Amino acid sequence: MTTVGILGGGQLARMLALSGAPLGLRFLVLDNTADACAGQFAPMVVGDYTDQPALDEFASKIDVATFDFENVPAESAHWLAERRPVFPSPRALAVAQDRLAEKTLFRELGIPVPDFAPIDTREQLIDAVARIGTPCILKTRRLGYDGKGQFRIKTPHDLDAAWDALGAQADKVGLILEGFVRFERELSVVAVRGRDGEFRAWPITENWHVDGVLSASLAPARVDDALAATAIAHAGKLAQALDYVGVFALELFCRDGVLLANELAPRVHNSGHWTIEGSETSQFQNHLRAVLGLPLGDTRMLGQACMLNWIGAMPEAAPVLAEAGGHWHDYGKSARAGRKVGHATLRADDPAELAAALRRVGAALGREDQVEPVIAALR
Repeated sequence: MTTVGILGGGQLARMLALSGAPLGLRFLVLDNTADACAGQFAPMVVGDYTDQPALDEFASKIDVATFDFENVPAESAHWLAERRPVFPSPRALAVAQDRLAEKTLFRELGIPVPDFAPIDTREQLIDAVARIGTPCILKTRRLGYDGKGQFRIKTPHDLDAAWDALGAQADKVGLILEGFVRFERELSVVAVRGRDGEFRAWPITENWHVDGVLSASLAPARVDDALAATAIAHAGKLAQALDYVGVFALELFCRDGVLLANELAPRVHNSGHWTIEGSETSQFQNHLRAVLGLPLGDTRMLGQACMLNWIGAMPEAAPVLAEAGGHWHDYGKSARAGRKVGHATLRADDPAELAAALRRVGAALGREDQVEPVIAALR
């Protein structure tokens, strides 16, 4: 029986383990916290990602390794890749870990990006803001996610506050300044590439964020065929260039009909959670098929789907479960402000039916603000 090792024990590892059960797979999770939620469904090795005894034990018990999150230390990924097959590769992981390397690769591949500049000193920040203009965003090159490690510079008067907030990180993880994009829509391509180079993508997803954290995802996004083809072509270029194996997400801004790449997530992705019930093959099972060298599953949709993210605490399940297409996912986490604790997916055969279900659920849970943008997109 094949054992898949997962570095990271959060909800993504948990859903990978659940999806892999029908394939007869076993799992082993490496995480630095003993109560990681994936440990409720898979055995764990508890230790830091740089802890040599923990890595030794982990490597000795698995056949192939993958990741639950992208901030696994590069040296640990390389060490593991010398002993077991690791997918995606440490190179793909390294590019996605560094916003400067990521944006540079986008530009080299002809994928449009907002203007950007590396920042190592306060003087470089002053010069870059003068060139790029305001508003703009100062970000850490590494370790930031869900809106963390960022400071929005609205006017040049914000320079001192931005440097006070993030300047100390310049020597530790590096900084990058990016032009602010006044986008109309946030889209994502969730795609998969197999060991043999086969590439597939799910329908384009439209996403809504609150305070930098995903709030809702709708698939398929209401975009024209040409824009969808361009988005998927961008994802295909990235997968080919990185010799990528597994599922990834390419996050995009849409402005005036033009797509601008935001970032690459080298793993199964929050905006693809709807695929569990809304597509022929979920992102989780296709990720496992890819890393094991199995044939990829069909990515076609089953009607319309919307994923609602639960942040901080779980709401009442009954209004979702009362819907014919309602599906509930509790990650088994304790409540905490800003924490992703679960999600729900509503699936329907047509936009009107999905909008009606969202309206009922939003009203019952007091989440009208969360569902209204999605309902508007379905009109």
